[in-house]
Amino acid sequence: QAQLVESGGGSVQAGGSLRLSCVAASGIMYSGKCMAWLRHAPGKERDGVSAISPNGDRTYYADSVKGRFTISHDKAKNTVYLQMNSLKSEDTAMYYCAAGSRTGLCYASEQRSFPEYQIWGQGTQVTVSS
Repeated sequence: QAQLVESGGGSVQAGGSLRLSCVAASGIMYSGKCMAWLRHAPGKERDGVSAISPNGDRTYYADSVKGRFTISHDKAKNTVYLQMNSLKSEDTAMYYCAAGSRTGLCYASEQRSFPEYQIWGQGTQVTVSS
């Protein structure tokens, strides 16, 4: 049984918006785990996009999406969201929801990078055309 299931991807024109959803298996969001969105474009390294602390009081964003993307969660629905506005062609990628970083940190502030996450969904494709 999948522990994380993403949805909401699709094709959109540049400047448009999409909202991704990630439904987590029962218990994941109440087990003190950070939740994150990462993406992987063909021919590129996998990149962290955004992360949220277990109680939602802290959020983290890659510089490339700051001011355009917003991460949130609804624990009652076991769901994490990624609202993506002002989409650009370079946002085209497979987007993955992930839970539980190996370091216990949601984001490595000094390195300005996202740690490795342990639990992954199957991904949802986002395609932005210019």
